[in-house]
Amino acid sequence: MDRRQASDSEVFIINPDYTQNLLQNVLRIIRYFCAQMESLQRTGSKIALSIILIISALYSYGQSKAKLQGTVVNAATKEPIDYASVSLVDPHSGKPVNGAVTDAKGNFSLTGIAPGTYQLLVEFIGFKPTTQKNVVVGSGTIKLGTLSLSPSSASLQAVTVTGSRPLVENHIDKMVFNAANDVTSQSGVALDVLKKVPSVSVDIDGNVELEGNPNIRFLINGKPSTIFGSNLADALQSIPASQIKSIEVITSPGAKYDAAGTGGIINIILKDNRIQGIHGTINASAGTRLENGSFNLGVRKNNIGVNAFFSGNEQLNTTTINTTDRQSFNPTKDTLTGLLQTGSSLFKRSGYQSGLSAEWDVTPRDKLTASFNYNHFGNHSSGITNQLQQVTDGSGNSLSALPSVRNAGGQSSSNSSDYSLDYKKNFKNNKDRELDVLITTSVGKNISDYYQEQDYPAGGATTSGSRGHNPGTDKETDFSVDYTQPLSEGFTLETGAKGVFEQLSNNIATDTLLTDKTYSPNANQSYGFTYSRQIYAYYLSSSFTLFHHFLEGKAGARYEYTHTTADFPGTNIPGYGLFVPSLVFQHKFDETQSIKAAYSYRIERPDYGDLNPFYNISDPHNISTGTPSLKPEKGHRYELGYNKSFGNSANLYIAAIYRYNTDDLQTFATYYPTLDVNGTTYTDVSLTQRYNIGSQTSFGGNIFGSLPVTSALSLRLNAQFGTRTNKSPGLATVSGFAVRTNLNASYRFGNDLVAEVFGNYNSSQKNIQGTRPAFIFYTLAVRKEFFHKKASLGFTTTNPFNKYVNQKTTLFGTNFSQYNLRQVPYQSFGITLSFKFGKLEFKEKEKERDNDNGPTPIEQPAQ
Repeated sequence: MDRRQASDSEVFIINPDYTQNLLQNVLRIIRYFCAQMESLQRTGSKIALSIILIISALYSYGQSKAKLQGTVVNAATKEPIDYASVSLVDPHSGKPVNGAVTDAKGNFSLTGIAPGTYQLLVEFIGFKPTTQKNVVVGSGTIKLGTLSLSPSSASLQAVTVTGSRPLVENHIDKMVFNAANDVTSQSGVALDVLKKVPSVSVDIDGNVELEGNPNIRFLINGKPSTIFGSNLADALQSIPASQIKSIEVITSPGAKYDAAGTGGIINIILKDNRIQGIHGTINASAGTRLENGSFNLGVRKNNIGVNAFFSGNEQLNTTTINTTDRQSFNPTKDTLTGLLQTGSSLFKRSGYQSGLSAEWDVTPRDKLTASFNYNHFGNHSSGITNQLQQVTDGSGNSLSALPSVRNAGGQSSSNSSDYSLDYKKNFKNNKDRELDVLITTSVGKNISDYYQEQDYPAGGATTSGSRGHNPGTDKETDFSVDYTQPLSEGFTLETGAKGVFEQLSNNIATDTLLTDKTYSPNANQSYGFTYSRQIYAYYLSSSFTLFHHFLEGKAGARYEYTHTTADFPGTNIPGYGLFVPSLVFQHKFDETQSIKAAYSYRIERPDYGDLNPFYNISDPHNISTGTPSLKPEKGHRYELGYNKSFGNSANLYIAAIYRYNTDDLQTFATYYPTLDVNGTTYTDVSLTQRYNIGSQTSFGGNIFGSLPVTSALSLRLNAQFGTRTNKSPGLATVSGFAVRTNLNASYRFGNDLVAEVFGNYNSSQKNIQGTRPAFIFYTLAVRKEFFHKKASLGFTTTNPFNKYVNQKTTLFGTNFSQYNLRQVPYQSFGITLSFKFGKLEFKEKEKERDNDNGPTPIEQPAQ
């Protein structure tokens, strides 16, 4: 779905009969594609066969229509102009028949054009429109070359740009959600934005899934960061929504991307400025549950630009109510052991980010960018739980009862620093030929602590307790070289290599509570842990067109070799190599509708928390730990999608998705009547770890729709649905159907006042041991803009009529069953203030310089 901004003069012509026949045939293709899924999951050769069948079905719709290509540049500087409007006009009626906008390199492409003679109109703010007459169109590709736009004045000292990109843009290999255009999420954090993004779902605890898969590779500005290594939910809570420009969802990443993440890639793009002059924004939000603020400053003079930002947020103290009822039994089930826990816990989270970046356009074809970010987040929890352990016989008669009170808490913090240096070069003879050299380093320092004490007011046992301290470091350095070479019309080759060097280290110290209320070091639960991993990768990919531009596609292959060492006793991890193919085809019937088929092979390497063997004993009846010997999860993903854009800016995207994973990483709980943890015995324990458990198969669909009902009222729907099946040796096969959907409605009252309502629903989902809870929430927001849209004031509320969101979870094992109810406070009220300052300058140089040292291209705001 190519949801690009259209100028006021763009009109899309739709043939109803053609569209109806098209939809019928698309449905036939989807049904056939779905029927082939089960047979495709093991035989790699059938992947190619399936793609050939899809291409054959698509080829029957081919039409010998023409394609126009060209490039728009600044007449004064000879630099490309991004986002210029290009319209193909019928000279007899004066009406546009086709249109597009230019990309970052000034290129545009118009496809599906019937033979004839036309006029071409090119427009961009701050420039004089230009018209090229007598454009004769026959068949094949017609290259118009370079079209120049002249600035409308030598200097515009103050310019107000009111245009904006559409909220969602769909490209052949990714979907882009332009967060800066969203109202209800702007007072929140990154998680609030992700709840709006197509194909993404977020639960009440901040766990993110992409098309139902939680194994996602997160990036910031296209680069990895250790901010995501310790606690993903905390990291996403530390990024204010006002700091986010857009979020890219890459469900079928190409060979250029790292193979990590069977669920795909989510790339968070932070706001930047490449506009001449001094400018910035200030945002602040205050509320009953969340407070945040951010400051952005951009300075650019000629070919040098500097951007700085600082943002911080705090989730205020909230009290969550917990109830857990677990029943365990012996093999003959003549004795039952019950554990009832009821209590509440206080929780608080805070974090901040800061960053500085500098860009230097050494020449029009050589660009150097350096950046530094420093991130911090942390949380703190504490609570009291009343516990009752009771043993009964098969008839329900009580054999023993032991009441107790547990006082426990914990805190964690993470500080990470990210450095990067990027050099990009475009070549004089071909501006699409590019060399990119990037080095990034990210260092994280993480600390996780806990304490717990169990008292027995009625006697029956002595007071017990422990505390743990787990400091560690997480370092990653990446070095990559990428090269792009156009070889011919419609064919571009990309290649590159990358080295990734990761190292994790921990020092774990545990103390045991003595009878005199003092602590003594526990040598058996104190140790060090070092884990290192090196990944060496090479890839080759291509972008191409086939059958006279009937099909466009991307195909590639990546090879990664992973070497891992861990000094934990008994752990030996062999090295392994992986061949990772990817393929996507797209056919555009015209500028308003397209269909695509994609395949990708991905892996999920276990992360910091999965590997760390530290035992968290903040609740001695529910202990968790990591597993250093985990293997990577491997996944195949297939997609068949259809996109339609309508003349009134309405959009529809429908996709069928199939995924098959092996060595599936799953969380699994095992019940032990007694459990020895390095010399200390605990009773009535559920131990939770991550394992490589069998396989998982998912089949379902995505629907995204946007409908402007009137000029003031707009609706947006985002829905995911499907069935997920887990198969594991020695365990029962588990299948379950789930639905995730949200609906957004916005209304513009005029006078720069807009209101939105956003509702989200996630159904319950069966997993390998029980059910994941369902939840629903809704958000209302209004925003008023002032001072020529330089300032805005907003009000936002979430779940105003419900204080708690109830989370009901069930868990089953061979010798236990468990029910849990969490009442999470989710109600909130808040206000948001935003202010923009500075001026935008569109200036020309007084003197022209040669091509190697020419002035910086004229640009427009990214929002």
